[in-house]
Amino acid sequence: MNPLGYGDPLRLGPYRVLGVLGEGGMGKVYLGRDSSGRKAAVKVLLPELAHDAQTSQRFLREAQAAQAVRGKGVARVLAVETEGGRPYIATEFLAGPTLDSLVRHHGALQEPYVRALGATLARTLGDIHAAGLVHRDLKPSNIVLTSTGPRVIDFGIARPEHGMTLTTTGQTPATPGYGAPEQILGQRTGPAGDLFALGAVLVYAATGAPAYDAGHVAAVQYEVVHGQPRLDALPPALRILIEPCLAKDPALRPLPAQIISALDPPRGAAKLWKQGPVAVEIGRSEEEARRLATFPDADTLVGSTAPGTGAPSRRRFFTGLAAGGTVLAAAGVGGLWWMTGDETPPRAHPWDADRLTDYEQGKAPDPLWGPQKTPVTGGVDLLVVRDLIILDTRSPDLIAYSVTDGKLKWRAKDVGWPALYSPSVDLLLAKSVDELYGVARKTGERLWSSPVGIVTVLALAGDVYYYHDISGDYRVPGEVVALRVTRSGSKELWRKPIPFGADVDDLEAAAAGDRLVLTARERGAVALDAANGEEVWKVSRKSGETWLPYVAGDTVYLGGPSLRAFRLSDGKPGWSEAASTNSGLSVGAVDGDHLYLVAGGQLRCHRRKDGSKKWARVLQNPIQGRPVVSGDTVWVSSSLGTEGVKAFRKSDGEPLWTLQKGQEAEGSAKIAGAGNRVFSFRDGKLTALPVI
Repeated sequence: MNPLGYGDPLRLGPYRVLGVLGEGGMGKVYLGRDSSGRKAAVKVLLPELAHDAQTSQRFLREAQAAQAVRGKGVARVLAVETEGGRPYIATEFLAGPTLDSLVRHHGALQEPYVRALGATLARTLGDIHAAGLVHRDLKPSNIVLTSTGPRVIDFGIARPEHGMTLTTTGQTPATPGYGAPEQILGQRTGPAGDLFALGAVLVYAATGAPAYDAGHVAAVQYEVVHGQPRLDALPPALRILIEPCLAKDPALRPLPAQIISALDPPRGAAKLWKQGPVAVEIGRSEEEARRLATFPDADTLVGSTAPGTGAPSRRRFFTGLAAGGTVLAAAGVGGLWWMTGDETPPRAHPWDADRLTDYEQGKAPDPLWGPQKTPVTGGVDLLVVRDLIILDTRSPDLIAYSVTDGKLKWRAKDVGWPALYSPSVDLLLAKSVDELYGVARKTGERLWSSPVGIVTVLALAGDVYYYHDISGDYRVPGEVVALRVTRSGSKELWRKPIPFGADVDDLEAAAAGDRLVLTARERGAVALDAANGEEVWKVSRKSGETWLPYVAGDTVYLGGPSLRAFRLSDGKPGWSEAASTNSGLSVGAVDGDHLYLVAGGQLRCHRRKDGSKKWARVLQNPIQGRPVVSGDTVWVSSSLGTEGVKAFRKSDGEPLWTLQKGQEAEGSAKIAGAGNRVFSFRDGKLTALPVI
């Protein structure tokens, strides 16, 4: 909420204007209240656009589109009028956070909420399509969560079902990552385009991350048209329901009624919005809305007071709100009202850093913070989880620091390592000698422990944790076990004998969706069904050595003397690329349409579609661990500490700078990256570095 400024109206028709809710490319949105106390969001066309016939037509079409929809899933239009030559639309004021703001500040929704959300949105899209319209801009910031359920807003680019795209050359047809491939290509966009957007919305709600995220608009749009959505973090039960919505071919996407039936929301789903953390935020919004509705009517000047009361004026009151005095500005959810659909997109997350725009090639930039001395003296692994950087100390403790300033947030004692993070249940998992621990991501509190015996951790996909149980007879290869984890505990789903026979000491794994892929160097690879552990497909040992599997989308990449791509669902072979070095070749990171590979002392960039090499850079010594991609940079750490950490430009492999080169240190630096930062840990010190 912002205070009224110079030129803002004090009244629009029957509505007394209380403050500014938002401003976009076409209009400004005010909070209004009529004489009965009813609140409205009043959207007014900007003065400089009011005389443009095409813009005015689009503006008024928004109101007509919303009025045509019969259903409670949209914000009702209360009035369409003109004031001072400027048209305005008054719509129902919705008290509640947007889906975008709720997820950004509180993390992914639990599965029952996602199912209820998806069913309601599918029903609302059915109502919109029944009115002969296509919304064409469904996205998290256009969905408001209220105590009566989710509501869809902003019909700014809605069109009749038979209508063509509104865009002209150089314009973006919809929000990047949510517009369907046919919409991006300027083709006719029918109801199936909204179902694609629904799939992308549900991925964001269920995982806390976009289905398509490649750094900048053009790359995201390219990924939507030619790439694969990022669905690895989806719980398997949701993935099989959501993935069809993201089909490239509109004809293959399900209908709203099919989505509602498949999601099968829990009984009493309508009550979900009145309980739990979501209800708390909705309640805050409703309470603030009540306060606004009872605010005094005095039309006073800035700095004055209501006669005889000493009460501040409306303008001064909202200036105070903007300064952070109330939940409107400071609560973090920031979604008491709906905004215009034309606003500049915010950062992906509020804790993300700004990228470097001014840097000198060959000279390492100053750290964002650090080096921060830590109580850790030995080796660590780094795990970036939302607004935290977690030191997995290879001891019984986990230590979390803020990504923004390096301040200590919490220390979880006696929970073991390594640490894995499940975004679907917002839970960290750590393994001690014979116990598995569930740790609260926000606080480090130990929530539960489960006995698991002597195990080797394999993988985590969504809320399913896989491990290799070697606590039995040493003469047998042991078992692979699947556990479903929640915030209250774990439950064993299945256990199966390791499929490679005895004497397996090089077992590696990768998991996503409904597949677990296991490799054992000279014994090939096997993919298991996540639901029951049954073998689905395999790669023969005769095909050569296989190691370090890596899953991205519906492809699993198997490292070895040749890097090979297979379809994850059924094992259909794709391309193969020879390593050309004795060290073999393996995938270290995937970003958009490119793979970043490690081959001994080489860092290589290859194209995902055919495995062809785009560029390669050679280090003096082998690379330690996986490369880290953040922003437009890719970073590697040498296995020899004195060679340091090197940063390269992602697009062409151009060397940018080297950190810590020539310093005497114990071993190499460990690195991790996210949110436009790269973190380096060396000699017990943690440093946050900027990216371009």
